[in-house]
Amino acid sequence: MLAGRLDERLLEWADGIGLYDGRMERVRDAGFGRLAALCYPATDDEDLLMVPARCALAIWALDDHYCDAPDLGAVPSLLGSRLATASATLGRAHLPDRHEAAFDAATRDDPALKGLRSAAGHLRRITTAAQFDRTRHTLRTLFAALAQEGTWRATRYQPQVWEYLMNRQANSFLPCMTVIDALGGYRLPADVWAHPDVHDAVGTAALAASIANDIYSAGTESRSSDGDFNLPRAIAAEQPCTPQEALRLSAELHNELMHRFRRQCDELAHQGGRELHRFLDGVLDWCAGSLAWHRTAPRYHRHATDGHAPHTLERT
Repeated sequence: MLAGRLDERLLEWADGIGLYDGRMERVRDAGFGRLAALCYPATDDEDLLMVPARCALAIWALDDHYCDAPDLGAVPSLLGSRLATASATLGRAHLPDRHEAAFDAATRDDPALKGLRSAAGHLRRITTAAQFDRTRHTLRTLFAALAQEGTWRATRYQPQVWEYLMNRQANSFLPCMTVIDALGGYRLPADVWAHPDVHDAVGTAALAASIANDIYSAGTESRSSDGDFNLPRAIAAEQPCTPQEALRLSAELHNELMHRFRRQCDELAHQGGRELHRFLDGVLDWCAGSLAWHRTAPRYHRHATDGHAPHTLERT
């Protein structure tokens, strides 16, 4: 089975790097190999699918090591500095040679950075310079959003719904979507990707997919005491309302965004070429695959919210 083989290869990769040393059950439970198999139906090439699977695991591990898991070394006061360093590892630091060597030495043994470097290296292998830069830019934006979330956590600040959604737009699945064309064997032109209407449409889908993640992870995060943030929690604090009502309202917002994405695709159908149409179809496939993964992933199923709100999520 493709998903199973990808998950086994991910375990080997993570073990070789030292990610989750002694805690490999976290990697096995995550199932990012299955996520890749579901979200990129344009290919069944294992080597190609391992690229986004490694990237997803590397980002997830960085979030754990730096933001969420003290047992893995997360230190809130170091978050901003660490994320800035992580951003630098996505490309050359452009330092004088003797200082570049010092940078490499200082970051060599950090497992989160090793995972990020390795994943980025594999991504470079299958992408053009423009495609890689597209992903790198969205990752750096994601790191900025993680830093903002760290500030909220340190100050015990409960963001308003609009603030949370603004943050979630950046801290989203957008980096995963940027590689859709590379996996599909074609290239979305850089000027098409940069078009505001295209950015808005893909960003809408990425936010919707991230809200689905919030809904499915709400059960786990409700048991957490370290100040996790999600949309149902933000809605419940602002309304106020019951947790179940907040889940329903979150699901409605997800569906509203997916319907908006559909309308945006229809409008873009009159503007773009074949590559854009393929890419937008790929984004819709990605959202459907992600939803299927969330509905069955052990890490979410184990802490089900009660089964009501998640099943109202629409792919459209």
